[in-house]
Amino acid sequence: MLIVNPRKFWWGVVMALGFLAVLALMFTPVFGGHNAFRAADRLFNSIAKGSSYYMDTLRAEVVTPNRGRPFDLSLSFKDEETAERFGSLLKGSGGEGTLEQLQVSARGDLGAVMATALEDAEDMFYNRGTEVAERRGCPEKQALLAWWSGFKAMQKALEERGEFSQAADVHEVVGKGLEVGYNFYGIEPLRASHNLLVLTGALVFYIVYTMWWGFAMLFLFDGVGMEMKAGAKKEV
Repeated sequence: MLIVNPRKFWWGVVMALGFLAVLALMFTPVFGGHNAFRAADRLFNSIAKGSSYYMDTLRAEVVTPNRGRPFDLSLSFKDEETAERFGSLLKGSGGEGTLEQLQVSARGDLGAVMATALEDAEDMFYNRGTEVAERRGCPEKQALLAWWSGFKAMQKALEERGEFSQAADVHEVVGKGLEVGYNFYGIEPLRASHNLLVLTGALVFYIVYTMWWGFAMLFLFDGVGMEMKAGAKKEV
């Protein structure tokens, strides 16, 4: 290999080695027992959770308007265990669910059922899974999964009957209540406004670290006499 510019070449070598050393460090569990990627993932998940609470809004805008609204639907499930569990959840919310193979004949007060489901979702959001498990008689995640499956089946049944407003309300409870509670379970919520310094530092590091590798390659290529040139434009 012919080195035409030793100064730039060795600068490139030093920068590349430094980049790789930092990369190796990021794979070690020195960030609170986690590597840098896991720690960053936990941080951003916590911040996302801190801005994803919609339970009070759902109660005011979705649950309350559906209080006293009866429903009587035939729901289809993929497995009998989930169907049976959702039937049990309906009974726990003042409704009724009759199981026949993979079909549940569901009846009750739509607002009351939504309120009960959101109670479980909120407990999961605040990592009170033990309370959900004790209340429902099954592991907390299985309880919320049964709510999710049942509400998705309810949404589909309502849409098939042309009751699109109620189907949209059920969809809101699923997306902003049940899924948020399930997906963020076990994560401590943080507010972005309370972690601006950490977020700014992470963003600056990402930009600098990316440019670091780019300049390392630039100096290495310059050092061995390689450079980019615009190709000659051919006229047709």
